[in-house]
Amino acid sequence: MAFESLSDKLQNIFRNLRGKGKLTEADVKTAMKEVKMALLEADVNFRVVKQFVKSVEDRAVGEEVMNGLNPGQMVVKIVNEEMTSLMGSDTTEIQLQPGKAITVILMAGLQGAGKTTTTAKIAGKLKQKGKKPLLVACDIYRPAAIEQLKINGQKQEVEVFDMGTEHKPVEIAREALAYAEKNGQNVVILDTAGRLHIDEDMMAELVAIKNAVTVHQTLLVVDAMTGQDAVNVAKEFDEKVGVDGIILSKMDGDSRGGAALSVKAVTGKPILYVGMGEKLSDLEQFYPDRMAGRILGMGDVLSLIEKAEQSLDLDEETEKQMSSRLRKGKFDFNDFLESMKQMQKMGGLTSILSMLPGIGSKVGDISSMIDEKQLKQTEAIVLSMTPQERSNPKLLNPRRKHRIAKGAGVDIAVVNRFVKQFEQSQKMMKQMPGLMGGKKGRGGFKFPF
Repeated sequence: MAFESLSDKLQNIFRNLRGKGKLTEADVKTAMKEVKMALLEADVNFRVVKQFVKSVEDRAVGEEVMNGLNPGQMVVKIVNEEMTSLMGSDTTEIQLQPGKAITVILMAGLQGAGKTTTTAKIAGKLKQKGKKPLLVACDIYRPAAIEQLKINGQKQEVEVFDMGTEHKPVEIAREALAYAEKNGQNVVILDTAGRLHIDEDMMAELVAIKNAVTVHQTLLVVDAMTGQDAVNVAKEFDEKVGVDGIILSKMDGDSRGGAALSVKAVTGKPILYVGMGEKLSDLEQFYPDRMAGRILGMGDVLSLIEKAEQSLDLDEETEKQMSSRLRKGKFDFNDFLESMKQMQKMGGLTSILSMLPGIGSKVGDISSMIDEKQLKQTEAIVLSMTPQERSNPKLLNPRRKHRIAKGAGVDIAVVNRFVKQFEQSQKMMKQMPGLMGGKKGRGGFKFPF
C-alpha cells in the first residue's frame, strides 16, 4: 500500500513529540532531522525535502507554538499544512471547454505506466459528469493497445475511434475530431503511443499532433512506483511537449510516495488523479489535504464516503428496508450478499480500511489477517443456498446444511461455523440498535457492512 512505510515512520516521530509536555527548539530540530531521513528514504526529491524541513522548522520554533497548550500537536498541524502545500494545496480539475465546444485531451506517458487503461478511466469519469467522450486510438505501433482501448471503451460504454495501424497519428487525430463534431461528442481523448524510455521520435510525434489539432489539455500518466524517475519523466515531458496535469498510476502498489510528494514542487504541474487499482472505476480525484491526512495517519473519511456514494447503487427504499432489518436483527443472507457486493465495489475491505483514521499505516498488518479465500468461501456457501433459505436462515437444518456444504465445496463444519457466527451477529445487532442504521453520512450514505 502506498506510503505505508513513510506513514509508519512519521507517526512514530510525532507520537514522541505529542508525548512531551513542553517542546524545546532542540526537540523540534531532532524530530525534523528524523522527518528528513524518512522523506529521503521515501524517494522524495532532495531539494523538496530541504525546503519542506526548513519551512516546518521556521514555523514550529515560533513562540506561539513552543508556549502553546499542545506544542506537539501544533507541530503535527504545521507538518500537515506544509505537506498539503507541497502537493498543491488546491484540488485541480481537468479544464473543459464551455458549453457545447469540444475539448481535446492528449494522453501521454511511457509504455508500462498504465496510460491506455487510465485513458479509459478518464473517459468514464467525464461520462459520469454528463459529458459525451470519444476515445481515439493513436498508438499505431502497438496493435494490442488499440484492442485494449476498444475493450475498455466497451466496458465504459464509450465509443472508440480507430483507423487501424496504417494511418499516421496526426491524420487519426484530425479525422477523430471531425467525427466527434458530426456525432455530437464533446470530449475527444487521444491515446498516444508510449515508449520504454523518452526519445526524440515520441516527442516529435506528440508535438506534431498538438500542431495539427487544438489540444486543450495534455495529461501525463506516470507510474508512482518509479519514485524520482516519475518526477524526472514529468519534468522532461513538460519541457519538450508541455503538460497541463499529471495522473499518478499504481498508487495502490508498494510505492514509497516520492512521486506524489515531489512532482508538483519540481514541475509546477498539478496532480489531477491517482490510480488506485486495475479496475476501470479505480481512479480517484487527487485532494492534497486528504493525501496529507492519509500519509500522517489521519485517515480520509471524506474520500471513503464519496467512493461509497459513487459505488453503491441501492435505491432509497431498499436502503431503508435493509437498515430497518439490521436494526431489528432480522437481516438475512440476501442482505449479507448485498453487503459483500457493495464492499467489493468500493475496492474491498483493505481499500476501505486504508482510509480510516488511525488504521491507514497498519492496513498492511490488518490485511494480512484478512483471509480472502475465506471470504470467497463464505460467499460460495450463501450462493449454494436456495432463495427460501437465504430469506429465512431458520430453515437451515442438518440435511440442508450438508447439501449447501457439498454445493460450496467445503466441509460441513465450515457451514456450521458460518451459520453460528451469522446468528450471533443478528443477536448483536438487535442489542445495539442504531449501530448499522443510525446516523447517515454526507449525502444520505450508510455503510453497507
